[in-house]
Amino acid sequence: MSKRIYVGGMPFTSTEDEIKALFAAHGQVTSVKLITDKYSGQPRGFGFVEMANDNEATTAIEKLNGYDLGGKKLTVNEARPMADRGNRGGYRGGPSRGGGNREQRGGYNRW
Repeated sequence: MSKRIYVGGMPFTSTEDEIKALFAAHGQVTSVKLITDKYSGQPRGFGFVEMANDNEATTAIEKLNGYDLGGKKLTVNEARPMADRGNRGGYRGGPSRGGGNREQRGGYNRW
């Protein structure tokens, strides 16, 4: 069974090939995904590595957590499932933020 690993604290210049080679020294890497900003496309300094074997993944976590890559110390641990963030779109309710009869609220009268 494969294990997904979180890798944080990466230099912004890191590439997927570089991270794959780093983890491949400890076992078979199934996939690497570096996260980028959805608007600018710039790297965000973290990503995920998936390894084919749980034992190899555990070894990689132990060996690479705190590893110095490009002057930055990596944070490497088992990835947690993404929390349910609910429906993030549309109207969320809350108090009214405008409109209405300004005259009743002491506002100006244009008529």
